[in-house]
Amino acid sequence: MKVRGKYAIYSLVLLVTGFMIAFSYQYTKEERIQPTNDQWKREDQLRSSILSIQRENRNLQSELEEAQKKVSEMEDDIAEQEKRSFNFVEEIKKLRKVVGQVPVVGQGISVSLEDSSYIPDAENPNDYIVHEEHIRMVIHELYVTGAEAVAINGQRISHTSNIACVGPVVSVDGVKHPAPFVITAIGDPDIFSNSLNLTGNITDQLVDDGVQVRIQKESSIEIPPFIAREG
Repeated sequence: MKVRGKYAIYSLVLLVTGFMIAFSYQYTKEERIQPTNDQWKREDQLRSSILSIQRENRNLQSELEEAQKKVSEMEDDIAEQEKRSFNFVEEIKKLRKVVGQVPVVGQGISVSLEDSSYIPDAENPNDYIVHEEHIRMVIHELYVTGAEAVAINGQRISHTSNIACVGPVVSVDGVKHPAPFVITAIGDPDIFSNSLNLTGNITDQLVDDGVQVRIQKESSIEIPPFIAREG
């Protein structure tokens, strides 16, 4: 009985000891799993830092988008300025051509006006020669149909050029030219030809006035600058 009692006491002690060890292990495990106050603080600081960085990133993204918008607007303004500058330069070039400041080369047409080779007896010879109004008719028609530059016998003329008959010759800005008078113009030769040859238009009127007319399309014409002359 004493031995059995002794074993019973040992068994009870072992049972209690095992329970205490198991409880201690479970408590320690749970304690390790649950964060400490310091860990909570560190995690809270990290979350705060992340949120702050995210806010900063959003602000930077907004600033970047605004900067990109301004750059795009500046690029559009620069492109528009370049376009206006290009158009301005092109307009200056056209004006220089119109006023005759620069030589002009291009396709066009030549219109030759000659006195009539046949003058009937008892007729006035002046009725069968080229007069200034004939030349003006052709020049006006060429300008109306888009001529960039016009010349008479190689002399550049302007919209204000003075053309006048002086006996058997024609004076152009003080320079005298005998017949035949070759009027050259730079532009679309087809448009020029179609306009001059319309029924009842310039060519028919010239022929009715006894003027010999020869029209030739030209693939390349060079017209020199206009030279202002005195007198």
